[in-house]
Amino acid sequence: MTADPRLYVALDLTSVEAAQDMVDRIGDAVISYKVGLQLLPVGGAEFGQRLKAQGKNVFYDFKLHDIDATVEKATRSIATLGADLLTVHARPDVMRAAAAGRDDSGLKVLGVTVLTSLDQQALDDIGYYMTAEELVMRRVAQAIEAGIDGVVSSPLEAERIRAQVPNNFLVITPGVRMPGEDKGDQKRVATPGEALGFGASHIVVGRPITAASDPRVAALAILKNMQA
Repeated sequence: MTADPRLYVALDLTSVEAAQDMVDRIGDAVISYKVGLQLLPVGGAEFGQRLKAQGKNVFYDFKLHDIDATVEKATRSIATLGADLLTVHARPDVMRAAAAGRDDSGLKVLGVTVLTSLDQQALDDIGYYMTAEELVMRRVAQAIEAGIDGVVSSPLEAERIRAQVPNNFLVITPGVRMPGEDKGDQKRVATPGEALGFGASHIVVGRPITAASDPRVAALAILKNMQA
């Protein structure tokens, strides 16, 4: 089965060596990888550059969240690494700064709307007195206004987002699980095929692949579900 660039495997591992071993075990079943906060401090950025040199798509999940000048400069620095995607928190000033730092580099900036680990009780505890979907849609509108390239959201909000954004707007959905799988710490989930059917442009899958006894077989099963 041909690798589908819409599937990003999350390399949420503790070392570059472990991440490279995972890429090797998955082989040609996957062409797109997410490098996140567990890996970034221990050589993840450089590892991402190596993946790019191997022809892979690379998603740096930095989730930048700082003052305007810092976010703009950080985005400009990250753009020199040649990555395809970068996350920032979907606060209007943060997104505007990232858009300025991205400039015309080709890096696509994504606003993280509401983490898929948060349910309504968690949002209430934080102080967001609106539903998860209402908060997501507010941040989607702000992302478009800020001039960034897409958002990260739960698959459950993807359909409504897709109906209200330009065709080229990216909707990246974590919280993807195969039928019957343990949700882990995710609260708002869907299967790979459901997420794409709802309007996701890409999906992010971590433990269902990386914790499997045979990651390549697990990736192939997800690819099959994406096509169902």
